[in-house]
Amino acid sequence: MSYSLTSYGAAQEVTGSCHLLEINGKQVLLDCGMHQGGDAIKRLKKERFGFNARKISAVILSHAHLDHSGLLPLLVRKGFRGPIYCTPATRNMLAIMLEDSANIYFRDLERENIGRKRAGKKLVQPDYEMEDVLAVLKQCQPLDYYQCARVHDDLQVCFHDAGHILGSAVVELTCGQGDAQKTLVFSGDLGNDGGALMRDPDVPARADLVLMESTYGNRDHRPFHETLEEFEQILAQARHDRGVILMPAFAVGRTQELLFHLGCFYHQGKLDGWKVYLDSPMAIEVTHLYDEWIDVLAKDERRAMRHFGAKTLEEFLPSLTLTPSVDDSIRLNRFEEGAIIIAGSGMCNGGRIRHHFKHRLWREDTHIVFAGYQAHGTLGRQLVDGAKTVRMFGKSFAVKATMHTLGGFSAHAGRTQLLQWAMGIGDTPEFRLVHGEHDALVALAHELRQRNRSVTIAEPGVTHVF
Repeated sequence: MSYSLTSYGAAQEVTGSCHLLEINGKQVLLDCGMHQGGDAIKRLKKERFGFNARKISAVILSHAHLDHSGLLPLLVRKGFRGPIYCTPATRNMLAIMLEDSANIYFRDLERENIGRKRAGKKLVQPDYEMEDVLAVLKQCQPLDYYQCARVHDDLQVCFHDAGHILGSAVVELTCGQGDAQKTLVFSGDLGNDGGALMRDPDVPARADLVLMESTYGNRDHRPFHETLEEFEQILAQARHDRGVILMPAFAVGRTQELLFHLGCFYHQGKLDGWKVYLDSPMAIEVTHLYDEWIDVLAKDERRAMRHFGAKTLEEFLPSLTLTPSVDDSIRLNRFEEGAIIIAGSGMCNGGRIRHHFKHRLWREDTHIVFAGYQAHGTLGRQLVDGAKTVRMFGKSFAVKATMHTLGGFSAHAGRTQLLQWAMGIGDTPEFRLVHGEHDALVALAHELRQRNRSVTIAEPGVTHVF
């Protein structure tokens, strides 16, 4: 019986997670994510599957982040008709994230074609349609944590909690039967056990091969209590300046964690005089989804919320106001002080945060708090790097606001946490490292080898037989 694994994405890079598992000629995909960064239209045109979508019998999805799920509509468009195994919460999250991604893609495509039509150029055709997004959702087969399902005669899947975002899973795959049976564990993205809301990642009992993420394989995160102390100091400084705080935040995970910590500050009397506004339709929708699934969140956080009679994050933070409409968002421009505005996008390349920047970047009493990584080439990175002017909406804007970076927020396990998770898996498995930049991959591989583990670093398109 033959087993092979080929990585077509997230091999010596972080985004585009996509791994082909082949057992006796039957092909199953682990994730089907898009590469992120740059122009969405050009990026999607460059995406090429290294396999025939029609021959894929099933997809097993670790979680809903677009770098793990974003190419599912294209896979369907190319002929995939099989089941997509995921947790129930991931299925619900996909409905939000894939629709939002598609709406942005179609809007950008419309703008591109307006310019092309005026210039007499050939119009760009969409690579997928909204009907393909709907087909993805119909093909999902939700599977609860610790419930096993038979994918085909030689493959069984079971999900464990990865603690990364709502619904995220460590995937345990039992391949083959009898004496030839082997266990493959796919880590997906492992959560940071120092963060809020999510449970600590489960550690599978044993494995023969572990396909493991390495995002922070070369560094640990800042101690979280230091991050919260710095957050308190920022609040005090902004209160002294009688200003407004802007917080660019990712809609999934980061926003909900911020709301929880702000709720803690509220009940500790540290938010006196502050009103919090969540100004992101997608983040509002995701927050409601977190509220629906509150029973799967971490026990300590649930206990803290229930101590104050709160069943939702909105109830836990009484000073919170949701601003779903454009008119609601525009009204926030009137505030002179005492407002904390959380808005997308997390790296400031789009979303309502840019409109708030337009009205407040030039003010010295504005404080901008970044609680997430800012990639090179993004507006957020320009601001973090100290730009004195930035361009938005075709104009230049002076930057006089104060910038802050909270380094302890991360939904990914740090180096020490990754090693603890890996060493907790029984039977001394082999490790194949993915989902990391070069330095992180090499560093984690070295540490695992120092602990007498066999390690390889996945290369794009190179097949590994196990």
